[in-house]
Amino acid sequence: MIEGLMLGLSTAFSIQNILMVIGGCLIGTFIGMLPGLGPMSIIAIMIPVAISIGDPSAALILLAGVYYGAIFGGSTSSILLNAPGVAGTVATSFDGYPMARQGKAGKALTIAAIASFAGGSLGAIYLMIFAPALSSVALLFHSAEYFALMVLGLSAIAAFAGSGQVGKAILMTLVGLILATVGEGALFNMPRFTMGLMDLQSGLSFITLAMAMFALPEALFLVLNPARSKTEGGGGKIDNLRITRAEAKAIAPVVGRQSVQGFFIGVLPGAGATIASFLGYAVERNLAPKKEQEEFGKGSVKGLAAPETANNAACTGSFVPLLTLGIPGSGTTAILLGALIALNVTPGPRLMIDEPQIFWSVIISMYLGNLVLLVLNLPLIPYIAKILAVPRNYLIPFILFFTLMGAYIGQNNATELLLLVGLGVCATILRFADYPLAPLLIGFILGRMLEDNFARSMQLYGGIDFIWERPMTLGLLVLAVGLVLLPGFRARRAKARAAGVADGD
Repeated sequence: MIEGLMLGLSTAFSIQNILMVIGGCLIGTFIGMLPGLGPMSIIAIMIPVAISIGDPSAALILLAGVYYGAIFGGSTSSILLNAPGVAGTVATSFDGYPMARQGKAGKALTIAAIASFAGGSLGAIYLMIFAPALSSVALLFHSAEYFALMVLGLSAIAAFAGSGQVGKAILMTLVGLILATVGEGALFNMPRFTMGLMDLQSGLSFITLAMAMFALPEALFLVLNPARSKTEGGGGKIDNLRITRAEAKAIAPVVGRQSVQGFFIGVLPGAGATIASFLGYAVERNLAPKKEQEEFGKGSVKGLAAPETANNAACTGSFVPLLTLGIPGSGTTAILLGALIALNVTPGPRLMIDEPQIFWSVIISMYLGNLVLLVLNLPLIPYIAKILAVPRNYLIPFILFFTLMGAYIGQNNATELLLLVGLGVCATILRFADYPLAPLLIGFILGRMLEDNFARSMQLYGGIDFIWERPMTLGLLVLAVGLVLLPGFRARRAKARAAGVADGD
């Protein structure tokens, strides 16, 4: 390991590879800020550039920089415009955008940058230490365990439900699961619920739904409620960029916990940054005292730090199955796997032995890349935050432009624009009726993976016997039930305590 580290250090700190890290981080950050242009799109475009470099280490360092740079930059549009273009930054908008509306955009971006840096850096250290051992753990997960993991992800709905809104949150999750069934199913290659439209055969686009649930209703709210648009956003003055000592003390344990949890979730093929961010948010809300729980969704610093730490740590963790097993854990790492094969590099258990300079240089470059991202982003925060200083009359068309552009670029057909408008109007009505929209998006994102893994498990075991035949599956499902029941239990216990105090008086 020491020899590998020294070889990785000498490779990663060459002039060429340092330039690759800086270039990849810059490209990824700015692409991540644009809704609709996620890491998958830009990595696919960058593959010919990477192959032309010739050096596999430099090529992979460049593509890896683009990957975690896009996740790092994706928080910006989520915080400032409530327009998450990357699935892994959806949870960031739950508390980041309310902070921006309260005139704390600079502080929100600072917390996001620090949490992202900490999550990515700690993830790189964990990767360096645990990669060989974790490759064997990842092999223990089969379709049954992934099904249970998706159920565990759906159990996070309890964290996104306000007081007395658990029923509404469950209903919205079911709507998301229903929308995930549009298109070809896992068991039969036949289109479902497409209403005869060929454009729906591949299912609804995440980008379209995310824009419809968050960005478009926000623009319509600004139009329908001009009084709010004048009072929110801090009057265009961008200040308060630093976090206080109390805030730093509050987010420090969150960063520590979520860097570990996010990394281990990222290690599991098929899990990734999205589930890590949702679960991170849910866990921290459940761990918080009752008074702090009420702040989640309204501008909580813990609610912002948790998903930002978890998604960046998960991005680093996703390289464990990619490099040690040759298993892509997500669409983005699948593209990276294709790039490795095109570069005549065979990822797998022998990669550390046959080509240690590639394995270790990528790990070292991740830490260097996170440092580069922090240095690049912190000085730019006052200028990025000035987006909120734009008068609302000009900001509304800006939001609408990026919303429509993001939806169109995702699928390259006009049907997406019609779906965007229709779903956006429905989302606005639901928002007026005080229905939480986050559970719908969670249900949609996890629904297809839930169905695919459940179908494979049913085919393999001939029924639902896999639930109790596989202890890990049963354990994950029990944990999911516990997460759903925990908020209700805590609420009843608080009522009992309050009644006891009243009787004592």
